[in-house]
This record gives sequence, structure tokens and C-alpha cells, in this order.
Amino acid sequence: MKFEKANVLITGGASGIGKIMGRMALEKGASCLIIWDINPHNISSAVNELSQLGKVKGYIVDVSGNELVTEAYNKVVSECGAVDILINCAGIVTSNKTFDQMSPDEMIRTMNINTLAPMFVTKAMLPGMIRRNRGHICNIASAGGMLSNPKMSVYAASKWGAIGWSDSVRIELQNMNSDVHVTTVAPYYINTGMFDGVKSRIIPILKPEYVAKRIIRAIERNRSFRGIPFGFHFIRFWQFILPTRLFDWFFGEVMGIYHAMDDFTGRKNTSAQNKAS
Repeated sequence: MKFEKANVLITGGASGIGKIMGRMALEKGASCLIIWDINPHNISSAVNELSQLGKVKGYIVDVSGNELVTEAYNKVVSECGAVDILINCAGIVTSNKTFDQMSPDEMIRTMNINTLAPMFVTKAMLPGMIRRNRGHICNIASAGGMLSNPKMSVYAASKWGAIGWSDSVRIELQNMNSDVHVTTVAPYYINTGMFDGVKSRIIPILKPEYVAKRIIRAIERNRSFRGIPFGFHFIRFWQFILPTRLFDWFFGEVMGIYHAMDDFTGRKNTSAQNKAS
């Protein structure tokens, strides 16, 4: 779907790749960029910076609350009009604890932001898109939703859930013969600060600008799924071909993926919503 003359809403859009994608949307001629985020300072900064490129509206929204999302969306419609392109970008990772050390609050918070929030936001906007027979929803999940990883079990679960839900909605719309499209994105670790301390032995940590550009391109081309880097499209193939122990040894030990979170520190003074990878 083209960004030109479209109203684009990005959750977690005041920082990280959300902010970069907002800039790119405006550069491509978006009518209005709508930023939803939990951090007032970041929203103010992003609106001031990006307003030089076009119309930008910022809203403080806790996307983990369904009623708050509905209320915020009604306000967006009255002030900006209907949303044409939705990018669910808000996400969170709390720690590198093993599952037995995770608190119930950490589990609930992770699932609320990474899995339920994009559902709430999409549910608010999808009926209008279906009625207009026009729109695009992009759900940014994670490569962690394709490959199990120690010390991020709940995060991985939240992203596996997001991927399954997102692609199911895509199929539902396809069966309706609707011209509303869904793109699911699963990027590897991104160098935005959210995964500070992560070590990747062979696969390089991704640059935010590179990831944002790939996501924008996937939306423009109505791609159903985009793994970043491209090699992550083949994870399921190797899981099918290789015995579990051999798969764990090669991907986990040789490539070092199972030890990526060992020295994780994360972004200091993190807010409730960050860009997930």
C-alpha cells in the first residue's frame, strides 16, 4: 500500500525504529503521521522534529488497555480522520531471567504489551478498514517468535503469539476477498538500545535504519511476512530437517544464539513501551 496521502499510525512511534518509520512515511507523502507512545517527553521531541516534514499528531496512549485504545482511536478519527496504515511497533523486554525467576508481573506486562496490545489496537481500527475496503496493518513481532531462546522465554512466547495471531488475521481478510492487507515482520536484534548487552557471534546486530527501510518496503509491496535478515525465513525448514540436538548445537552453540542474552542489560530507565526486535 502506498504511503502517499495516507494517514499512518505507529504505536511506540516516538523513538527507535518507530520514529524512523514515521520519518520515512512523511518523506513518502503521508497526509498525517499519528504517533502513539507512553513517554510524553519522547512524543514531544518526535512531534517537534518530524513536523518539519509534514503533519504530525502525538498521543499519550497505554496500548495495553483496550478501553484506553478505543478512546484514543475515537479521538484520532475526530482530529485526523480514519487510519489507512497501522504499524504496531510498541514492544517490551523486561530482563534476561530464566523462566523460574520471572515474576508474574513481568509475565503479564510482557504479554500485555507484546501480544494483547497489537490485538486491541487492530480491533479498534480494522472494522473501519474493512468497511472502506482499504488499509494495511503491519505487526512487528520478532525473530524470537520463530526461534526459541533461553533467558527470554516469556518474550519469545509473546512474539510467537503475535505472529500466529497476525498471520491468522491476514488469512481471514484474504478469505473475505478484502483489500485490507496484513504484514507480519520478524526482525533479529536491532541496535536501538532495547537489547543493549546482547552478543551475536555470527549474525550481526541490525541497524535501525536498515530494518525500518525493509519494513516500509514490505508494506508498500503488501508482503505477508518479512523475516529480517532474510535467512530467518528458513528457520522452520532447518527445524524440520535437523534432529533437535543437532539444531540446538548448530544454532544455539556454533552460531551462539542461545547465549545472546547472557550479558543483556537493556536500555536504562526504560519506559513501558519500547521498540521490540
